[in-house]
Amino acid sequence: MAKERIVNIGLVQNTCSDDLEDNFQKAIKGIEEAAAQGAQIVCLQELFRSKYFCDVEDYDNFNLAEAIPGPTTEKFSELAKKHNVVIVASLFEKRAQGLYHNTAAVIDADGTYMGKYRKMHIPDDPGYFEKFYFTPGDLGFKTFDTKYAKIGVLVCWDQWYPEAARITALKGAEMLFYPTAIGWHNSQDEQTNKEQHNAWQTIQQSHAVANGIPVIGVNRTGVEGDMQFWGGSYVTNAFGWLDYKAPHLEEIVKVVPVNLDKSDSYRVHWPFLRDRRIDAYAPIEKRFIDEE
Repeated sequence: MAKERIVNIGLVQNTCSDDLEDNFQKAIKGIEEAAAQGAQIVCLQELFRSKYFCDVEDYDNFNLAEAIPGPTTEKFSELAKKHNVVIVASLFEKRAQGLYHNTAAVIDADGTYMGKYRKMHIPDDPGYFEKFYFTPGDLGFKTFDTKYAKIGVLVCWDQWYPEAARITALKGAEMLFYPTAIGWHNSQDEQTNKEQHNAWQTIQQSHAVANGIPVIGVNRTGVEGDMQFWGGSYVTNAFGWLDYKAPHLEEIVKVVPVNLDKSDSYRVHWPFLRDRRIDAYAPIEKRFIDEE
């Protein structure tokens, strides 16, 4: 009987401070701890190098950006090669003078910089003024054929869009990663908090169900300004079952095994890809379908 294809996924859920170097070292330590526990692919939270600065519109925050590839990816290339792990790192990218992106870089287990995904969906909400900082991604939805699996990487607000997950899955992703920064405003009541978190979790589990692949989300925790980031990093199997769910208010480093062979079984028994009516989906390209 053939050996099952298991990939060990490392989650690093941290708090962040104003000390950029401390945040960086904490992320490095998390990667090393995950690798020591057997992780093969390690994912960090969105914009892990600093506090979530998009809660305000402040031109000084553009100084946080860096080139990709650049100093952080160079350090992570050394780390990936040393520990034989794939690293998914969410960074504030300075593409050119006056042009910035919210970007995830992927480093293969031999230290090779594989490329980047630029966040496609950019929110603009109270406490999340990302359109002030980030240009929408122009690289399309991407997959990365790493040593351990062909992975798709999307970023935070992308997680609300089934189109993003579907297209990435159709491009051959065997699992989806979502570096994330989302939380509760301190003025919200408990029922609102529960509704928001439940919606967040449900939509991502549905991506796993609809596409027959595991989904991994890594979210920050800790209080920053008026926001309590809700942690809750997770791993689903290929049918949306939560194999692991992190606590809301604690830093964690966790390694979770994912069985990639299960995707074939779920897709055979629940053949959503087979039954797609691709001849009927042209209207999805419209902003809204007004009455004709």
